[in-house]
Parts: sequence; C-alpha cells; structure tokens
Amino acid sequence: MQTVYEAAGGADGMLRLAHAWHERVMADEIVSHAFSHGFRPDHSERLAAYWGEALGGPVAYSGTYGDETSVVRLHSGNGQHEEMDRRAIACFDEALADIGLADDRLRAVLHDYFAWATTVPMAQYHGSADDVPSGLVIPQWSWDGLQEAAES
Repeated sequence: MQTVYEAAGGADGMLRLAHAWHERVMADEIVSHAFSHGFRPDHSERLAAYWGEALGGPVAYSGTYGDETSVVRLHSGNGQHEEMDRRAIACFDEALADIGLADDRLRAVLHDYFAWATTVPMAQYHGSADDVPSGLVIPQWSWDGLQEAAES
C-alpha cells in the first residue's frame, strides 16, 4: 500500500507543502509571531524532511537534523497558544489547497496529522523546553492515524 508520504508526492510534494505553509504562516499576523525571533534559511527543507519521515518517507530528518526531542524542545516553553495553533492548522489546510491537493482522503489524513502534531506533541511542554525528555522518536502517521511505536 502506498504511504501517505508517497501519495502526497514524496520529497517534492512535502517540500511544496512546507513552502506553501511557511508562506501562509508568515502572512498571518498571529502565527508569524512564532518566527519573530528569526528562522533558518532551510526551514522549509527541514520541515519537509520531518513531515516526510513522520508520514512514511525516508529517515531524512532524524538521519540529518535531529530527533523528536530536538523538535519538541524547539516548540516548548512558550506557554499555551491555542489561537496560534488553530491558525497554524488553518494555514496548513489552505496550503494543501495552494499546492493543488484535491484528493479528499489524503487531505483529511494530512489535516488530521498536522492538527494532532500541533496540539499534542508540539504543545505538551508549555513551561520549559527543559521538561522535554531525551530520546523521543518521530511519531509515525499512516492512513489509519498515529502508529504505535515498535517494541525494541
């Protein structure tokens, strides 16, 4: 069966989506605040690699940039921000349309993944990035939603 990553266009599809989402959030007066401290020039490439790995693609993010702990720490210690999260999710949905993703099932799965990732792992540690445990692995998402981590 084709992975969500493959159905979304693989590495190229993830990069198009990451660019479209980043453009949307930078234009949003609330969500853009998250980037007010600046961002890496390769933000979209890193984001595409992260999403790709989470959606069944190659181990491009954790093999090059870091693990889930580093990503969650980057998003932690900023207090609660439900409105920003809602708007980031809306920007994601708009970015899906921007890149021409018309398949309703694929759009729904991608929406569900992004909404979950935004409101659960990336929003767990409001107080401090120091609270994020070490050794987290990038959660895997499939057509059926969140996949249980394999036992070692």
